[in-house]
Amino acid sequence: MGGIRFARRRLLLAAMVWGLGTMAAAQAAEEGSLRASDPSRLPAAARARHDVVVSAISEPQGIFNPYLFHNGWDENVTQVIFANLVGLDRQGRPVPQLAESWQVSRDNLVYTFKLRPNLKFSDGSPLTASDVEFTLTLLHDPKYDGETDISLANIKGGADYKAGRAGTISGIKVLDPRTIRITTTEAGAVTLPLIGGPVLSRAYYGKNYTPGHLDGVRTQSARPLGAGPYVYDKYIPGQEVRFHANPYYYAGKPPVPFFIYRITSDATKLQLFQTGEVDNDRFSINKDNIEQLKSLGFANIDIYNSSDYSLVEFNLKKPYLKDVRVRQALIYGLDRQKLVDVVYQGYGSVATEAVAPGSWAYDPSGVNPYAYNPARARTLLDQAGWKVGADGIRVKDGQRLTLTLLATRKLLTDALIPIAKESYKAIGVELRPEVSDFNALLAKRKAGHYDLATFSTSLINDPNEGVHDFLTSQSVNGYHNPQVDRLTVEANATLDLKRRKQLYHQLYQVLAGDPPVIYLAYRKVLSASSARISGFTPDIYNGIITSLPHLKIVK
Repeated sequence: MGGIRFARRRLLLAAMVWGLGTMAAAQAAEEGSLRASDPSRLPAAARARHDVVVSAISEPQGIFNPYLFHNGWDENVTQVIFANLVGLDRQGRPVPQLAESWQVSRDNLVYTFKLRPNLKFSDGSPLTASDVEFTLTLLHDPKYDGETDISLANIKGGADYKAGRAGTISGIKVLDPRTIRITTTEAGAVTLPLIGGPVLSRAYYGKNYTPGHLDGVRTQSARPLGAGPYVYDKYIPGQEVRFHANPYYYAGKPPVPFFIYRITSDATKLQLFQTGEVDNDRFSINKDNIEQLKSLGFANIDIYNSSDYSLVEFNLKKPYLKDVRVRQALIYGLDRQKLVDVVYQGYGSVATEAVAPGSWAYDPSGVNPYAYNPARARTLLDQAGWKVGADGIRVKDGQRLTLTLLATRKLLTDALIPIAKESYKAIGVELRPEVSDFNALLAKRKAGHYDLATFSTSLINDPNEGVHDFLTSQSVNGYHNPQVDRLTVEANATLDLKRRKQLYHQLYQVLAGDPPVIYLAYRKVLSASSARISGFTPDIYNGIITSLPHLKIVK
């Protein structure tokens, strides 16, 4: 959960969920759970809470609209407030949420959704097909700059509307208050998740909206209205986000009256859980943390594979990083295995491509792993014209090879910074870290004031999510590779799993040769919940979000 929105949106899997057997088997082999050994040791602070569950989150920005945020922690908040047309079960299969059912035409071009009867937003107003139409139309607004790239759905007439050549989108038809038909021009693997996402209220978000003017919609992000399990109450920056149970939730009002996201950090996580101030959190996975959680007695512990990964992004708008030899040298010259060993202690591995092991698209053998090789790194920098100066730092045309690294304070980066400084000094590169909070990192990244930036992705459920931002049309770091553009588009457009897999393997090869990022680590997730709460069942696809409507406080 959380992290940077490296993909343009955390997509659901397509309607035909290919390859789930392989992923599920790999996941099951790695998962494990341990129930609380002595729930009677529950701290007093936890016992005192009779009507609220407290979970943890890191650094939300306060933009609580599922289509306007740029911070993955904000997405975690929106998932509490909003509901999708289509969701995912624990095996990654599409399941009805607001949509009671849907049908797809034989040519995979026409989607017809039937909404559940008597749906309501959390203010009691009706939720109808008109709201779905409003949501999809808003995503085609010419000024829309959020994280959802609706163009991938290829809705008929969408491009004309966005370009101002049409006043409506011809491929979106409301048939009756409960039925909407979406016609596309091309079949696509991510069409269903794109059109089956969260629904916005036309009456609420549309009252101050006209095409080309999104300010009114943005303003409402601070006062979100949705149809999810909980209703937004208040955001206290640096402290918490508060919610109360939605009496109009389609699956019934959640049993726990109140939910809170407590804002924590790596430095405070274990203490807050240990003292009972937080009921659920994810922790850096290592043997020490696992043993500490076990020793508490009241912790239910889950370990499962994560579909996210950590990375370092290159700013290719900087001339010296446009040289592929420099980028390759920076990968060869970074001791990533040491980083994985220090941080994950046997519960992680060096990342090599834009999808985690266990995904059907993962290529276990065909991609250059860039094993740590400082000699190779030095050779590449020599070939690129960077010569070692008197102080050991390389120089070219009078410029020192000094790179700034944007980072946030957390366990991974606390280990990365000294390892990277030492590794890079050995090949003649000076690294200057700039550590800030996550939102400051995003602001610096957006302004282009960096050479390298490190972060983790959010959950990656479809391989398109890991590569979509490398498209020339989507790139924020200046990456451009025509082969990457072609393979990314073609892989998303095909519905044949075997062909799609081949295309992603080809794509990963191209990205390895012309890298836009340094992949750091894959990891497992360590999650713990208090024995005072039943119903926490985190999984690789949903985190804790699908657990929220079912949580109960154990008396």
